[in-house]
Amino acid sequence: MKVLLIKDVYKLGRAGEIKKVAAGYGRNYLIPQGFAIPATPGSMQQAGRISEKATERRAALNEELSDVATVLNGKSLTFPVKAGETGRLYGSVSAEDIIKAIQENFEIELEKRQVETEPIRQIGSYSVPVHLTMDLVPEISVIIHREGELPGDEKEDEDMSEAAEEEADAEADEETSAAETAEQDNAEVAESVSLEEISTKDAVEEESTDAEVE
Repeated sequence: MKVLLIKDVYKLGRAGEIKKVAAGYGRNYLIPQGFAIPATPGSMQQAGRISEKATERRAALNEELSDVATVLNGKSLTFPVKAGETGRLYGSVSAEDIIKAIQENFEIELEKRQVETEPIRQIGSYSVPVHLTMDLVPEISVIIHREGELPGDEKEDEDMSEAAEEEADAEADEETSAAETAEQDNAEVAESVSLEEISTKDAVEEESTDAEVE
């Protein structure tokens, strides 16, 4: 179905734009939540006016929230968690957890739709965008580390593991190269022996022929 956006919708479009969306998404979410209206001939005539008003409202929000974007952009949040040997969490760090941490650390209140991330289930460092407006999208760093360890320890373990894998690969390559060299040497020796046998056989046959002639 086609809808006319009357509010900015993250990852979909800006107010005043006409978008084709899945019927369920339009009827069950966009329209009931007040983000869009059905794109009828009558409503589409309002697109220009809606877009103009939205642009003015967006500019005001950008100015109002610019300080918030400055505060959040580049900041880090750490979450000590319980995790298995492979780094997989016993649970997850959700968007709600990140929103709560932002409020506790920076006294900034956000809605769930403004923090775009799937539940995090693995130890590591993640860049998470925060949608303040369509134009203001600061990113924060979310660091998930094992309880009892300092943030970054898992990165060192990962680097050591990668280095060990690279060393093992290098040793395997050396062994393969040595095997190929040995095989090539054996082939050359075999070829040399074969040539000597042929040469000897030819010499014997030649002597035999000379004897018969005499």
